[in-house]
Amino acid sequence: MLNIDLHCHSNISDGVLTPAQLVERAAMRGVEILALTDHDDIAGLAEAQQMAETKSITFINGVEISVSWRSRTLHIIGLNIDPTYAPLVEGLEGIRTGREQRAKNIALELQKIGIQGSLEGAYAHVGKRGLIGRTHFARFLVEQGYAKDVKSVFKKYLVKGKPGYTAHEWATLSDAVNWIRSSGGEAVIAHPARYDLGKNVLNDLLDVFCALGGSGLEVVTSSHTPEQMQHFALHAKNRNLLASCGSDFHGPGESYFDLGRLPELPHGCTPVWHHWKPPLHPS
Repeated sequence: MLNIDLHCHSNISDGVLTPAQLVERAAMRGVEILALTDHDDIAGLAEAQQMAETKSITFINGVEISVSWRSRTLHIIGLNIDPTYAPLVEGLEGIRTGREQRAKNIALELQKIGIQGSLEGAYAHVGKRGLIGRTHFARFLVEQGYAKDVKSVFKKYLVKGKPGYTAHEWATLSDAVNWIRSSGGEAVIAHPARYDLGKNVLNDLLDVFCALGGSGLEVVTSSHTPEQMQHFALHAKNRNLLASCGSDFHGPGESYFDLGRLPELPHGCTPVWHHWKPPLHPS
């Protein structure tokens, strides 16, 4: 089995390592094929590609696009995208602009429960691109002693129904899949178990996604239990979707799986990379 990771983040979005440092860490852990999939940004791809060439890692241009669908936030990964494709570049720029307003809204919600200075505190953790996300707020709240770690902050403050949550309109599912496909890439639903959709809504999502030309489902990822991996492997097989795997690595100590430490895809899955050129085997 190839050591392959198709979902991770640098400090271009909400990771803690630079793109080059991320690739170096992947190389030290034996990763052979790596995709950088920063949230709504592709500015780190060139730096990561350059480092990957020095480490003999096959590098895949990627992105993770924030999507609104039926009043829910979903994440769609694009793999083998063309980072120069103008509609994709422009679409991501629009999403990033929206992130700034969402950050202000999160800060206002936290202020209502007595947490002051969260916007400035979150921006202190933002990388050079200035792209802000909930993880930056989480790091500030850990720093201030409101929770023991980033995962705990999300559960206590930043998910739907909690005091720091704020709704936001992202890209449409149709736009995200179209940008990815039209740029030559493949669209993959990231960490599907995290959305807690229920059987009927999940089936509706997969129906729409497949009809739009989506081609993959992230089966193995750090937030999935072994049972969930088997569950989504079955969904992938039943719908002829390709199976993807990724750590969703953000930084040491913040992720359930480190780079290079993923379990294998469940038996019977067709890997998303099985038809990539040059051929990537074994699958």
